[in-house]
Amino acid sequence: MSPHSRARSALFAAALGAIAACDDAPPATAPPTDLPPPAALLIPFAPAGSPLPDLTADQLALFQRGSAVFQIEFAPENGLGPLFNAVGCAACHENPVVGGSGSNDPEEEGEDIEGHATAFKGGVCDNLAAVGGQVQQQQVTPALADALGIEAEPDIPGATASGRRTTPDVFGFGLLDAVPDAQILALADPNDRNGDGISGRVHRTADGRIGRFGRKAQAATLREFNSEAFVMEMGVTSPGNPTEQTVGGNPLPDGVDPTADPEVTQDEFDAADGFVRLLAPPEPLPLDLIGAIGSVVFVNIGCASCHVPALLTGPSPVSAISLKVVPAYTDLLLHDMGPKLADICLGDARPSEFRTEPLMGLRFVTAFMHDGRALTIPQAIAAHGGEGARARSRFARLSSFEGFALLRFLRSL
Repeated sequence: MSPHSRARSALFAAALGAIAACDDAPPATAPPTDLPPPAALLIPFAPAGSPLPDLTADQLALFQRGSAVFQIEFAPENGLGPLFNAVGCAACHENPVVGGSGSNDPEEEGEDIEGHATAFKGGVCDNLAAVGGQVQQQQVTPALADALGIEAEPDIPGATASGRRTTPDVFGFGLLDAVPDAQILALADPNDRNGDGISGRVHRTADGRIGRFGRKAQAATLREFNSEAFVMEMGVTSPGNPTEQTVGGNPLPDGVDPTADPEVTQDEFDAADGFVRLLAPPEPLPLDLIGAIGSVVFVNIGCASCHVPALLTGPSPVSAISLKVVPAYTDLLLHDMGPKLADICLGDARPSEFRTEPLMGLRFVTAFMHDGRALTIPQAIAAHGGEGARARSRFARLSSFEGFALLRFLRSL
C-alpha cells in the first residue's frame, strides 16, 4: 500500500471508529450476519464524472440515459419555465465535468449564483412557497416577460432575509443518500456533551425525517432533492412535483406555459435521478509525505469534528452502493456558523445554521462557502464562525509548514 493510501485509510478508519464510539445506545436490531468480507468495504472512487465502480449492465445503462437527460437544454416548448435559473441541469453542474459545480464567480449574477429568500419570525421559518419562495428565479421565458413586463422574478413578498447560493457538485450523492439515519444521529451532539464547542444537530423535516441534502439539510432524500431542483431551477415539472412556481403566489397568465404538466415523464426523471445516484466521488490526488502530514493537521485543529472524513453506507439493493466507505468529509448535520454567515432560514434550520459541506471533489471548486464569498481555502476557513471558530483560530496559529501541509492535503480531495 502506498503512503498516500495508508494515510487516507488511517484517516477513514479513525472516522469510522469515532462513529461507532459516539453511539452509546444499544443497537435497535441484531447486527446482520451476511456482511461481505472486509475486501468488499471499498471506497468507490472513480475519475470525476464517472459512474460508481462495479455497476451492472442495467445500472450503467440507466446512468448513461440519465446523463443524457441531465444534459438536455430545455426550451418553453418542452417544459422550460416560465420562471427558471438555468436551461438544464448541466448548465450549472458543469465544472470540471457534468455533475460538477458551477462556475460560481461571486462577482457575477447568473445561473450559477442564485438568490433565495425566506421569513424568520418568532423562531418560526416560512419558506414563502405560497408567494414564490424560497428560490428567486433570475430568468423568465419570453411569453411571461411579455405578459407581465418582467425580466426576472420580483422580490419575494414578506421576506425577512435573503441569501446567495453557489452551485455545488453532486459527486457521491447516491452514497450519502444510503448512509443510515442512525449513523447521522450517532454523530449529533446538540448539547455539546464533550465540550469541544461543536454541537451539530440533525435537521428534522416537517414530517420528522432526517434531512441531509441542501445547504440547510432541508431534503431528506436524494429523490426529493432532485425533484425540487427540476422545478425550482428550470421550471420543469415532474410526476413527483407537478406544480409550477408562481410570481408572488398569483396564477400564471394564460398561454405562458405551453407544455402540459408534468413536463418530464417518470422514466426521464428516474433516469436523471439514477445518474446523480450512481455518480462516483472523484478519486483524490495521490498524497506525498507533506500531504499526509496535512491530513493529520486537519484532524488536530478540529476540522474533522464536522468534516468527518468517512461515513459508511447501509445495505442497498445496488451492490455498488451497499456497505461502502464514503469519503464524505461531512457529518450531514446542522452547525451554527455565527451571525456573520447568517442569511435565510429553511425548515427547522435557523438563519445561522448550515449543513457541513461535503468535501468530495474540493480541488475542483473555484469559489467557497455557500455563497461563494471566499475565493481561496484559507479565506473559507477564516469565514468560519460560531462552532467553526475554534478550528479557525487553530488554523491561524499554525506554522507556515503546517498550513502549507494542510492546504496540500485539502487540494488533493
